[in-house]
Amino acid sequence: MFEQFTQRLDSMSNALVLRAQRQQVIASNIANADTPGFVARDFNFAQALADANGGVRRGTDPLATDSRHLRLTSSETGTGTQLAYTVQTQPALDRNTVDMDRERANFTDNAIRYESTLRFINGHVKTMLSAIQGQ
Repeated sequence: MFEQFTQRLDSMSNALVLRAQRQQVIASNIANADTPGFVARDFNFAQALADANGGVRRGTDPLATDSRHLRLTSSETGTGTQLAYTVQTQPALDRNTVDMDRERANFTDNAIRYESTLRFINGHVKTMLSAIQGQ
């Protein structure tokens, strides 16, 4: 029983950490919207969460066929989250790939999901405390 409780909280804490990291990546994209040549970055949250929770990769990562291939691992986060370049939707003369509408939407969506994860954890802890106290 206690093991199931801690596994669920571990999964939710992994989700919070990854949401915070994604928020930093999106904020970096927004901050560099006017930087010439800046390439926007993001990562697949579902795959990163599966990896953090001990899941198996679904084969969506590029296959490294040569030892000289570059890895798309974030050195900023230190967790091995796979950062990738976002697809450019509007060509810019300065080769900047940040689409502010998409970044603002991603920022808002991620913030809402972060808040809902926090509320889920709080609700889960309150339920367990009321069960322990017998109320």
